[in-house]
Amino acid sequence: MQLERMYHEIILDHYRSPHGSGLREPFDAESFQVNPTCGDEITLRVRLDGDTVADVSHETLGCSISQASASVLTELVVGRSVADSMRVLSAFQAMTQGRGQVEPDEEVLGDGVAFAGVARYPARVKCALLGWMAFKDAVVRTAQVETAQVETAQVETAQVETAQVETAQVETAQVETAQVRTAQVRTAQVRTAQSRGGPRTDAVDPTEATT
Repeated sequence: MQLERMYHEIILDHYRSPHGSGLREPFDAESFQVNPTCGDEITLRVRLDGDTVADVSHETLGCSISQASASVLTELVVGRSVADSMRVLSAFQAMTQGRGQVEPDEEVLGDGVAFAGVARYPARVKCALLGWMAFKDAVVRTAQVETAQVETAQVETAQVETAQVETAQVETAQVETAQVRTAQVRTAQVRTAQSRGGPRTDAVDPTEATT
């Protein structure tokens, strides 16, 4: 009973003074999630620094459990790698969905162990998991944004290279055309000179003639 009271106080503390409350910028991805069972809503933003969760901010509307859980999530994942954060998420999800059969690891979950009792109330499990699912979705969206940026950069590079090739081809064609026109002009000049009785190119030089 004393342990349950302590867990209750932890949840109330996070509800009254939630970590990460209030949407912040900059961010890499945003996720909006709704719990249709009780109407809880959360908008959660994630900012990554390489493979590290640099910041999590959220705006949560709903019961004390969903708001406190989002606060605990923020406290646990910020500063961790994405892989470590996902391991914490898996541990929290296993605990809340374990129907009281999963012993929580306080070293992994920290204040998250306060939600162990939620597992006995299936209707509250979705409340506790709402922020965590939003976090998972936002991280996935971050990867999608990075992939899209890479693909866009690749397309732009290909377009630039294609334009450069086309420009080179046009310039080469222009040079070849100019050379053809020059040759044509020279040929025309020779023919004009010949038609006017100019010297033949095969005439013998008088100085070279023998007597």
